[in-house]
Amino acid sequence: MIVEFESRAELFDRLVGEVQKRNMFPEDRYEIAALLESMGWNDGRVGEKFGMHDVFELADAIWEQIQQRVVVTPFEPPPKRDLTYMIVELSKSFLRGVIFALPMAISVLSMLTLKFSLWSYEFLSVELATCIAIGTILSFIVVGGYTQAIARRGFFYLFQGYYNMGRKVTFKFIRLGYITCLITCVLIYGFNLIFNIFPSNMFIYIVLYFFFLTSIWLSVTVMYILRRELTFTGLIILGIILVYILMSYTPLDIIFSQLISIFFVSVVGMVLAVHYFRLAERKEEKGIAPQLPRMSITIYSVMPYFVYGFLYFFFLFVDRINAWSAHEWYMPYFIWFRGEYELGLDFALLALMIPLGVSEVIVHKLMLDMEDAQKRYWGSETESMNRHFRKVYYKMIAVIGTASVASGAIVWKGLFMANDKYIEFAGKPLIREDTVTEFVFIVSVASYVILAVALMNAVILFSLSQADLVNRSIIPAVVANMVVGFLLSRWFDYHYAIFGLLVGSIIFATLTTIQMLRVLKKLDYYLYAAN
Repeated sequence: MIVEFESRAELFDRLVGEVQKRNMFPEDRYEIAALLESMGWNDGRVGEKFGMHDVFELADAIWEQIQQRVVVTPFEPPPKRDLTYMIVELSKSFLRGVIFALPMAISVLSMLTLKFSLWSYEFLSVELATCIAIGTILSFIVVGGYTQAIARRGFFYLFQGYYNMGRKVTFKFIRLGYITCLITCVLIYGFNLIFNIFPSNMFIYIVLYFFFLTSIWLSVTVMYILRRELTFTGLIILGIILVYILMSYTPLDIIFSQLISIFFVSVVGMVLAVHYFRLAERKEEKGIAPQLPRMSITIYSVMPYFVYGFLYFFFLFVDRINAWSAHEWYMPYFIWFRGEYELGLDFALLALMIPLGVSEVIVHKLMLDMEDAQKRYWGSETESMNRHFRKVYYKMIAVIGTASVASGAIVWKGLFMANDKYIEFAGKPLIREDTVTEFVFIVSVASYVILAVALMNAVILFSLSQADLVNRSIIPAVVANMVVGFLLSRWFDYHYAIFGLLVGSIIFATLTTIQMLRVLKKLDYYLYAAN
C-alpha cells in the first residue's frame, strides 16, 4: 500500500508539472479540468490512477497544489533576438514556403523539357488526358479535408513534443482518408454504371490515378508536418526518372509507366512517413503517457479545418470543371479536357512560389512578435498593442502585395522571353499570341497574385484558431467562382470560366482582410482565446 501511495504521489507531482507547462497560472479549477481533458484524461482513467471520482476532483486537487506553489515573479521583458538569429529564422521560413511549391515547379519544368511529368504527358489523347485530369481533381477534393485535419491536429501534438500521439492521430486520419477514397470509388462506379458517363476502360484509368494520387497527397502531408518537404521533392524527381526508364527501356507505354511510378512514389512515401514518425518519437521525453481524446472530440475540433480543405481545393478546380463541361460542337463526354486552358493555369501557378515564401516569412515574424507582445504590454495597454499590430498588418499587406505583383510580372515576362529559346529547343513556342493559353495565363496570374493575399490572411487566422472566419470568407468565393465561371463559359466561350477564379480570388482576399481587421481590433481577446 505504501508503494502504491508513493507511486500515485509521484504521478500526481508529474501531472501538476505538465499542467503548469501548459499554463503556469491557470485561471481556475475549470481551466485545469479542460487542460486535463485535452491531455487525454477522463473519469475512468482518473479513477484508475488516483482513485478519484472524476476529472473535476483531480482538477480541484491540482488547483490546491498550484496555489501552494504560487510565487511572485518580476515582470521580465521578452528576450531580445539578435540580427543573426532573425536572419536565420526568416530565411528558413522563406525556404520552407518556396520548397513547398518546388514539386509543382519541377513538374512544369519536366513537361517543358521531357514532354511528361509524373502524371501528365504532352502527347496524350484527349480521352486519356480527361481521365487523368478527373482522377487528379477528385484526389485533391476528396483528400483535401484530411490533409488539413492532419496538419492541424498533427502539429498540435508535435509542437508539444507528443510525437507518439501525433503519429496515432495522423494515421487515424490517413485511414479515414483511404476509406473515403474507397467509398468514393464505389459511388462513382455505381453512378457511371447507371448513367454510362464514361466507357469502362476510361473509368479504370480515372480510378487508378485517383487512388494512387490520393495516397501521395496523404504521405506528403505527413512529410510537411515533420518538416521533410525536400523528401517529397526528391520522390517526385525519382518518380519522373522511373517514368523515363520504363518508357525508354521497357515495352510499357506512358500510361502504364506513370501508373507504376505513381504507385511506387505512393508506397515509398507512406513507408517514409512511418519511418520519419518513428525517428521523431525517439526525441519524445518520457513521462506520463497521455491518451488521445475520443475520436468524436478530435473530429469535432478539426471539422472547420476539414471543411476548409475541401472548399479550398474545390475553389481551385471549379473553373476547370466549368470550362471542360461547356458544350461546343463536339463533346463526346460530359467533361472534355481542354489542354490549352490547363496549360495557361499550370504556367501561372509558378507565380505563387515567391509569395508563398514571403508569406511564410512575414507570418512567422508576426507570430514571434505576438508572442513577445504578451510579455511586453501590460493589461491596461491592450488598445496600444492592438493598434500596433494593425499597423504591422498594413505593412504585411503591402509586402505580400508587392511580392505577388513582382512574382506575377517576373513569370509573365520570363515566360514570353523564353519563347524564342523554346522554339529553338522544341520547334514551337511555349505560348502562342492571341490564343486561349495566353488569355488564361494572364487572367490566372492576376488571380493567383490576389489569392496570395487571401492565403496569408487564412494562415494568420488559423494560427489564432479562427478557422470559422476563414470558412465564412471562402464560401462566398467558391459560390462566385462557380456561378460566374459557369455563366460566362456558357454565354461566351469555355475559356471565360477563368474569370470565375479571378472574381472568387478577389472576394476571398477582400473578406479575409475584413476578418483580419476585425480580429486585430480585439487582438488581446483572440490571443487569450487561442492560448
